[in-house]
Amino acid sequence: MKKIGYDLLRDPFMNKGTAFTLEERKENGLTGLLPPAVETIDQQADRVYAQYKSEHPGIEKRRYLMEIFNDNRTLFFHAFRKHVAEWMPVVYDPVIAESIETYSDKYVKPQYAAFLSIDHPEEIEETLKKAAEGRKIKLIVVTDAEAILGIGDWGVNGVDISIGKLMVYTAAAGLDPSTVLPVVLDCGTDRKELLDDPMYLGNSHPRVRNASYDAFVDRFVKAVENEFPGVYLHFEDFGREHAAEILEKYINDYPVFNDDRQGTGIITLAGLIGAMHISGKNLTDQVYMCFGAGTAGCGIVTRIWREMMDEGLSEEEARSRFYMVDKQGLLFDDMDDLTPEQKPFARKRSEFEHPEALTTLEAAVEAIHPTILVGTSTAPGTFTEKIVRGMASWCDRPMIFPLSNPAELAEATAQHLIEWSDGRALIATGIPADPVNYKGVTYKIGQANNALIYPGLGLGSIAVGASRVSREMISAAAHVPIHFIHPEQPGEAVLPPVSLICEFTKAVAEAVAACAVKQGLNRIPVTDVKKAVEDVMWDAEYTK
Repeated sequence: MKKIGYDLLRDPFMNKGTAFTLEERKENGLTGLLPPAVETIDQQADRVYAQYKSEHPGIEKRRYLMEIFNDNRTLFFHAFRKHVAEWMPVVYDPVIAESIETYSDKYVKPQYAAFLSIDHPEEIEETLKKAAEGRKIKLIVVTDAEAILGIGDWGVNGVDISIGKLMVYTAAAGLDPSTVLPVVLDCGTDRKELLDDPMYLGNSHPRVRNASYDAFVDRFVKAVENEFPGVYLHFEDFGREHAAEILEKYINDYPVFNDDRQGTGIITLAGLIGAMHISGKNLTDQVYMCFGAGTAGCGIVTRIWREMMDEGLSEEEARSRFYMVDKQGLLFDDMDDLTPEQKPFARKRSEFEHPEALTTLEAAVEAIHPTILVGTSTAPGTFTEKIVRGMASWCDRPMIFPLSNPAELAEATAQHLIEWSDGRALIATGIPADPVNYKGVTYKIGQANNALIYPGLGLGSIAVGASRVSREMISAAAHVPIHFIHPEQPGEAVLPPVSLICEFTKAVAEAVAACAVKQGLNRIPVTDVKKAVEDVMWDAEYTK
């Protein structure tokens, strides 16, 4: 049934607000329900931006933008794409962390999300159908919110991460917002402050982790495939215990992607490829140390290890170049608390004269002499001056990536890394970082922002109807950034800036789609990859 009057104005996928023409107002029962002026979408976007600039704290800016998002998706994304680099940290990370922490207290609207409760698995199918409301869903971002960014378990509040991730997909990849669906799997929470909070909106009981959890997730995945055949399913911020297991269970049967297990690995690999492009070095010659051996850290190590094998090293030759450090120090194979993802990269104590001393990052760095140091530890300030100066003493271009976020959890600042390495460190950070001026050179700092990769990976997969996301498709995505990097420029960043995200995303999508077609994974016949990608991209413009 056609929506008219206030029902039309309340539909964020169809609402145009003051851009409805006089004829449209008469036809759709809107006469007198809007101010008399008829505006263009650019005029509306100018008003949105002016109001955005008047809001001061980042969280207030985000709340204002979410009001526009809730009312008018087309206007929101039209304005977002105009200011993508400026708005990205506000719409998504790092400001979204505060939004998640206060989600229950500040709750206003469900924002077309699906809230699935482990207490009522029998409602999954019906909830998905109702949440889609007849829309053709091509992309779902789902979280169980056990490991949100660097802030941990936030229960049902974590639905905001699914919503935010999809906003980035649309802004960067041009995916129609009416074809995406945010989902939260509410499995309870172990965060005491939520369990004790009478305002908390989720299941107020400890997290369910037994066979019921596995059955719940499995029922969800199968319901999604049944209701939306061929949908691209993006898993986000699942905990260490489940993230790898879920990905491995479905990766060969469905087009699934886990941003923590794969996305962080892809963008880190892309940054390292950019660093090699600038330094003239080979990845296969590097010694890699990871500080923080959780889901993200292990995912990165696995991705880089596979890339080294793709570049000619044997499995064991590649494995010998990796060292993992966690809170207990260097990981050894005789430790009884290693996860399945850590075990392949744990070292033997017999490799070292004094293995008992390798209980800190500084001790491990001094003993091993890594040329690459990547941090996913959420342990602030742990990439110390001693560590950085040490790396610079045995490596002419040390590659140091403090990826933990938000800012207060970062292992080091870009300013310190440049100063302590005398301008020689090749850096990527997990948060936006201003350029660093040092000894007459302006060093641009690449942000290892997954948003540079996952929208293009999803767009390319959706464009050709990929039956799964292969390792080769992921590698193809990681090699795109070097076409946007200029190594001859002093202070060049190892990754392209977020301001190029729309152009960059399209290039990633085309590379991924071409790889899928080459592998025969496309379920949609494709003769022109570029056209296939363009055909699924949506313009944030009003239609008649």
